[in-house]
Order: sequence, then C-alpha cells, then structure tokens
Amino acid sequence: MTILHRFFALLLLSLPAWQPASADMLVLVHGYASDAGTWEASGVNAMLESRGWRRAGILSAAPAGDLFVPAAGEGSARRSYSVNLPAEAPLLVQAGLLNRMLDNLRRHHPQERLILIGHSAGGVVARLALLGGNPFDVDTLVTIAAPHLGTWRAAQGLDVVDSKPFFCPGPGIDFLKTVIGGNGYEYLKHSRGVLIDLLPATPGTLLYQANLQPHPDIHYYSIVREAPFRLGDELVPAFSQDMNNVPALRGRVTTRVTGAGHSLVPADGALLADLLGPQPL
Repeated sequence: MTILHRFFALLLLSLPAWQPASADMLVLVHGYASDAGTWEASGVNAMLESRGWRRAGILSAAPAGDLFVPAAGEGSARRSYSVNLPAEAPLLVQAGLLNRMLDNLRRHHPQERLILIGHSAGGVVARLALLGGNPFDVDTLVTIAAPHLGTWRAAQGLDVVDSKPFFCPGPGIDFLKTVIGGNGYEYLKHSRGVLIDLLPATPGTLLYQANLQPHPDIHYYSIVREAPFRLGDELVPAFSQDMNNVPALRGRVTTRVTGAGHSLVPADGALLADLLGPQPL
C-alpha cells in the first residue's frame, strides 16, 4: 500500500459512520364516521405527495401485535402515514389506540420529526394523545375543522338516538344526512359515547377537563373553515375549531382560515405542505 493509499484509509477511518438523513413523518388522523381512506378520496394525499410527502402506508388499530406496516416511501425523507381508528368509539378509546400506534412508530423511528394532522374529531383525538407529557415527542399538531370546544351537532345526534323510534323528519334527519350520508341511525346508536364526548365544553364534560390540562410546548396550527355567510362550517363553529380558544393553549396557536366546508379538500394538502415548510435538499 502506498503512502497516499494509507493517508486516505486513515482519513476514512477518522470520519463518523454515515447515517441516513433523518426523515419527517406525518400521521393523519381521520374524524367521525370516517376512516383512513378519507385522506386518499379527498385528494389530500395526492397533493401532499406532489409536495414531497410520500405515502408510507396505513396504521391499523389491531388488537395485538406489531402495528407498524412498512410500505412504499420508507426511504423517503418525508413520509405520510394514515391511521384507521374506530370512529364511533369514545375519544379516549381512540386516543389510546393512537398512542399505541405512535409508540410503535417511535420504536421503529426514534429520531424523526413527528407531526400529527387531525381532521374534525380526529384533531381532538390527536390533541388528547399529546397530554401526559407528550410521551412520543410530537413536534407539531395541525387540526382541520376540529371541534375543540365541542359542537351542538353532537347534541343533535344524541337527540336522534334518544328519541328513536318516535322522532319525525326534521333536524335529526338533517344531522343523519349531513354526517352519516343517509339513514345512519344504527351508526349513531353505536356512536353514543363519542357524541357525548363532543358535546359543547361545559363543566363536567371531557372537553372541558381536557382543555384545562397542561399541553406540551410544541408547534400548534388550527385550520379554521369559513363557509359562505358564516364563520365555521355546517358541523363545527369557527370558535370551536380555533385551538387559541382552548384555555391551556390561548395565544400559542397559529390559525389559518380557509373557505371550505367541513370535508377535506385537495387544497388542505397544499396548505399543510406550506405550513410544514419546504422539502429539505
């Protein structure tokens, strides 16, 4: 071996071992009467991928075993996972299942920046997962049209359940069509727990108690809907969508107002990409 070869060999040995660049991970949490497919059907996933966030698979709330599902996009610098939760279950049940998924994801990827995105009730579920000291080191929470202070629509749904079979066509039927998409009385009946959890935040309710709990010092964004002729959308008023109105988060949240209804739209993907910054070089 020549002197020059020895020099380069010593130089290589002195360098730190190569490590792949750390990746950013999105975890997308769906809302009530929905599932992981909502991010695909709405066009949000396609928009995110066009901005550098590759689809990396779906995390499911399996009763046991390894919840992590490696999929396409694993090697990307920015990856996006969708979760499947039992949307009719109480919020704390959903948050517990989400915690299991985040724990599993962290065991596979301990260093990456972790970002939670929650639509509608999924935004509340994602926020509940942060309580207790942010155990999974979430960096950012973004919620879209989420009822952080509850919604009167939950009370309307409970009225439908509690008055069956005696209710007549009226506001209750409108609730079924707006949220469920038809005659969803059976779904509403199985959803009674989550509807109670989504009642307007008053003393004694889950949201009232959760909104007073210490929240971690991370980045918070609220995407608030502004439908024609109203602040908010057909399901959640604007003040409830803005996390600045959560007592424990007042003044700590960046709010973006968008002109859309309650459902996800492709423009949400573009807005999320803008909020989360450019793709690293």
